[in-house]
Amino acid sequence: MKLLALDASTEALSVAVVDSERDYEIEHFEIAPQAHARRLLPLAQELLERAELALADLDGFAFGRGPGAFTGLRIAAGLVQGLAAGVDRPVVPVSTLAALAARCFHHDEKIRHVRVVQDARMGEIYTADYKRGETAAPIVIEEERVIRPEALDTDDAWVRAGNGWGVVASARGVAADTLVALEQWPHALDIARLAWPVLARGDGVAAARALPVYVRDDVARKPGGAR
Repeated sequence: MKLLALDASTEALSVAVVDSERDYEIEHFEIAPQAHARRLLPLAQELLERAELALADLDGFAFGRGPGAFTGLRIAAGLVQGLAAGVDRPVVPVSTLAALAARCFHHDEKIRHVRVVQDARMGEIYTADYKRGETAAPIVIEEERVIRPEALDTDDAWVRAGNGWGVVASARGVAADTLVALEQWPHALDIARLAWPVLARGDGVAAARALPVYVRDDVARKPGGAR
């Protein structure tokens, strides 16, 4: 299974190419606010060249479908739609919160539960809870939701992930270093790893249906609603 994955849901951006037949994985990751539209396509072309693959060689595509920054989600979805439609390949939209949980599970096989918190701006956070599945893939315990940070349970039994724990700390009036995340950013490589079994089952969607998931749709109608 050969696939290209993109993520532009946060200040970070990343692109990954995975070829399971060759046990080959390559990723580019960087913190690059405001550079997603300019950087994603050239990076995808560069990684495909390094992997010695053309778009037509791919079995499908994947992208971080959200929740996250509205502008970044639209950029990634639009790019994937165009690439996938051009070669008539399916797409797997992957939760950015699940990708963060997967990264933690990949980091340490002893990790059993992860609580992901991402900064949703406007004084809110995106959050979801996951447990380790049999193949280390995240299984949802508590679905994605947007809440006020002070409403979040900060049980220390959970491994923390995401860039929103500083928001939670601030809302609770505690030092930021008391709520440290193991991983802060979703990565395209984890999105690719989660997507390829879906593609192998034939469960990808048509390019036109590769849409972002915002969780908080009304933000798009508010002043400054870039997230």
